[in-house]
Amino acid sequence: MPRSLPLFVLKRILAVLPVLAGAVLFTFVIMRVLPGDPAAMLASGPGSGPEEVAALRRQLGLDRPLAEQLVLYVGDIARGDLGRSFTTGEPVVRDLLQRLPASLELTFSALLLAVATALPLGIAAALRPGSVIDHACRLVATVGTSLPAFVVGLGLIYAFYFALGWAPEPIGRLDGWMDPPAAVTGFVLVDSALAGDGPAFLSGLRHLVLPSITMALFALAPLARITRGAMLDLLSSDFIRTARSLGLSRWTILVHYALRNALIAIVTALGMVFSTMLGANVLVEKVFAWPGVSSYAIDALMSSDYAPVQGFVLVVAGIFAAANLVIDIVYGLVDPRAGRSG
Repeated sequence: MPRSLPLFVLKRILAVLPVLAGAVLFTFVIMRVLPGDPAAMLASGPGSGPEEVAALRRQLGLDRPLAEQLVLYVGDIARGDLGRSFTTGEPVVRDLLQRLPASLELTFSALLLAVATALPLGIAAALRPGSVIDHACRLVATVGTSLPAFVVGLGLIYAFYFALGWAPEPIGRLDGWMDPPAAVTGFVLVDSALAGDGPAFLSGLRHLVLPSITMALFALAPLARITRGAMLDLLSSDFIRTARSLGLSRWTILVHYALRNALIAIVTALGMVFSTMLGANVLVEKVFAWPGVSSYAIDALMSSDYAPVQGFVLVVAGIFAAANLVIDIVYGLVDPRAGRSG
């Protein structure tokens, strides 16, 4: 590992701080200019009047100038306090920590499935352009980019749950009658494996299949297309022809020279796809009643609950920044010339 890696990571972390500050400012302002008043929402019961709404506004601090509210909010963030959700009654940090593993488990499983499918498919299509595999790769890419994720999810639910009865009821991460395993990581598959709870592991795996396929199809399309394009360019390049003329084996040319150089484009796409998948979680989690942070943020947004939405955006922005940092480090492993020039 190069000696400059810690300095490189430090520079990247410092570069991320303005991005996080921008996300905080943007979310804070946009939540206050959108229609909807949290105080009016809370005081919407029978017998509530303007006096009760005004009292709630004072209690929530919404009667203060916007700049003062922003300063107080930034001070709370610095202390690790993201506020309290009035829809759940719990601190936002606790809500997010409880739900984030569910979103990450879904995203990671879908990304793993997409990579395991897209790379072989894209490589096979590049090796045989114009073949059936090549047409299948382009068909998958077209379907994945043209069909909205929630349409794919609803179609899978209809086919495999309603029509065939192969999939469990899409109501969360486990069967309704089953107790969840003791939380260690928050990942149902990992926690049930650690606890030796086979029924919970199988139930979690069955509930994970359809939402993972839904999100994987969304991610598979760009990955397969970029893998195919990068491999096609490299396989027709001069240095590959030179390698063939020197009598190197097909496997060495394909894996050591072509695929290794194609990884720069693939890793770039992987970072963008991962970031986009976290946003796409919103619809998939709602369709499958998945208890993740995205569905939590949507429910809070519909209730004009500021704190959970602001906390969600900040957490997702932090995950985006961490993903980009990992991608930059992987660049350096794949190609030292491109990895740590910044």
